[in-house]
Amino acid sequence: MTNKPLILVADDEIRITELISDFLKASDFDVITAADGEKALEAFKTNPDISLAVLDIMMPEIDGWQVCREIRKTSALPIILLTARAEEFDQLMGFESGADDYVTKPFSPAVLVKRIEALLRRAKASDNLLPEKGLVINKDAYVAYIDGQVVSLTLKEFEILVFLSENSSIVLTRDQILAAVWGYDFDGDNRTVDSHVARLRTKLGEYGNKHLKTVYGMGYKFEW
Repeated sequence: MTNKPLILVADDEIRITELISDFLKASDFDVITAADGEKALEAFKTNPDISLAVLDIMMPEIDGWQVCREIRKTSALPIILLTARAEEFDQLMGFESGADDYVTKPFSPAVLVKRIEALLRRAKASDNLLPEKGLVINKDAYVAYIDGQVVSLTLKEFEILVFLSENSSIVLTRDQILAAVWGYDFDGDNRTVDSHVARLRTKLGEYGNKHLKTVYGMGYKFEW
């Protein structure tokens, strides 16, 4: 039995899956491939050890956006979306579907591997539950707990929670959140912040409704 991280690579272009697979295997990853969205979902459901998914957007049967949404219903698995277009709509749709990162073709396979390694490092969670009541954030393990129970968050949701909680009682605008979490070079719509915060609040449950506030016309505020 291997201890190598298992990466799902889904793209209908065989040369793309083979290229990514070769670079991943050379970097000591195991790889499972899928030629369409339906097979990608089947692979996800039948391989619980998958550590990260790389999904092409324009796949047959089910597109990458929908595959991402389906995975997000049950898992915080790190997801990178691939697309041949660099349009803002694609980026916005990608982040709103729950993706952690977005890569435009053509891309460097070596750089993609580095992005995968970085996502896996940041998404690694501790196996130990904490007994403390309320919200506990472990920035080293990139995991959050409420009353000792792990909250299943995507990387972006976690980073938003950290940024808001570290600036508690301060109203933060969407642009400030975008700059802190996505970076100053993000050129998508700031509405993506709204969708991510909405999902974060839902996942935090009653705690989120009580402590994560919307300040209408301004932005968001976290109160411990």
